[in-house]
Amino acid sequence: MKRFTKPGLSMLLGMYCALLAGEVVAEEPIDIGSRRELFVDRHLIGELEDAQLVLNRPRDMGSAVEFDAPWEGAFCGYCTIIKDGDTYRAYYRGLPQPRRDGSNSEVTCVAESTDGIAWTKPKLGLFEVDGSKENNVILANHAPFSHNFCPMLDTRDGVPADQRYKALAGTRKTGLVPFVSADGLSWKKLQDEPVITAGAFDSQNVPMWSESENQYVCYFRVFVDGIRRISRTTSKDFITWTEPVLMGYDGGPIEHLYTNQTSPYFRAPHIYVGIAARFFPGRRVLTPEQAKEVGVDPGYFNDCSDGVLITTRGGDQYSRTFPEGFVRPGIGLENWVSRTNYPALNVVQTGDDTMSFYVNQNYGQPTAHMRRYEVRLDGFASVRAPYTGGEMITKPLIFSGNQLDLNFATSAAGGIRVEIQDADGKPIPGFTLADSQELIGNEISRAASWKGSKDVSKLAGKPVRLKFVMKDADLYALQFAGGK
Repeated sequence: MKRFTKPGLSMLLGMYCALLAGEVVAEEPIDIGSRRELFVDRHLIGELEDAQLVLNRPRDMGSAVEFDAPWEGAFCGYCTIIKDGDTYRAYYRGLPQPRRDGSNSEVTCVAESTDGIAWTKPKLGLFEVDGSKENNVILANHAPFSHNFCPMLDTRDGVPADQRYKALAGTRKTGLVPFVSADGLSWKKLQDEPVITAGAFDSQNVPMWSESENQYVCYFRVFVDGIRRISRTTSKDFITWTEPVLMGYDGGPIEHLYTNQTSPYFRAPHIYVGIAARFFPGRRVLTPEQAKEVGVDPGYFNDCSDGVLITTRGGDQYSRTFPEGFVRPGIGLENWVSRTNYPALNVVQTGDDTMSFYVNQNYGQPTAHMRRYEVRLDGFASVRAPYTGGEMITKPLIFSGNQLDLNFATSAAGGIRVEIQDADGKPIPGFTLADSQELIGNEISRAASWKGSKDVSKLAGKPVRLKFVMKDADLYALQFAGGK
């Protein structure tokens, strides 16, 4: 039995009317150029037969940064990870005791790493905290901006050297104020006046430079009918921002998303990936006795949270392809308290074939820390076929490039064959299934071939479909390499 992607009602009505009129219904080809495309949504998927789009599980790699300094503590949060050349930095709020949002008890801290795995806390000497400058604090006594200070590395062409790093911070009372830095450590306000004023701003407000949209984008929290939702605004200069637009969802339920953590995926920056904190207010797991046993603050065990995968390709719609939890709370009562399991912003490469993201855990407890999770490159999700086999046919697409590279994994018994068809679904001579060499293995990048040849350049610029015939295999990503 075949399972098809679900077009919208308007599309179905249009197709039905065209058929009644005797018209040929043709899908507009998707121009993917030589971009890498991940199967985190149904953007390229036309038809699935006995195969499915699945969410993959990250590997828990243990604690990365302990929030154990006196100025850090149980209520550290709103973490951001930035990789700048060979240096990784983790930025986070330090807060030993619960206080109102935006108090001078909050500081902004940084940890550093050369590999994203082993982390240290530099003694920066920038601010005096608890009578000493021997600390890792980059912002102190700047209430309310240490509440949710969220930095970004500005990759825009021509950005001034002293503004390579930018940040937004503030609360509803102040609005979001812009900061800049040359090195990510010494910061100053770009201006005193807020640049974004319409929002809740009581969690992490996420700015980024979008290469694909050629503008700055900020995703931030708003409340709609009492539900924590996400709005988006854009800017050409980081100063003047557009009227915010509420983000909708292409599939998936509307749930409380406490943080959105949306950022361009570093290997395919036209795809924005968010590992959002999904919050369930009042969904209590621990009894008061259990809360006392794990040492959580009495005000922070009445709710629970996990991490979910959301994606967007720009505009005002997220794809919630997978409503299931991407980051499930771990074993142990300490993982089931309020405001724990909150993912940090950004995913970074930490190995030849792996990437990592980080999660704030054990919130409100003496054991608060940031934990590292690992995924294969491009491996958030995949098209999966069982041992009995399955197929996927893409929507019509146009590419530029010389060869088709695939990120895939099979079992020893499994394999993948690829057929290139014309836009009408007819196999193209020389690129049929019979011509295709079976791909067996587990590789981040291997070129498909037909009768020993990898060259697909003569099909570049023409509408085609790709048919994948798979057995006990996962397909994570594809890219037509060698294009201009």
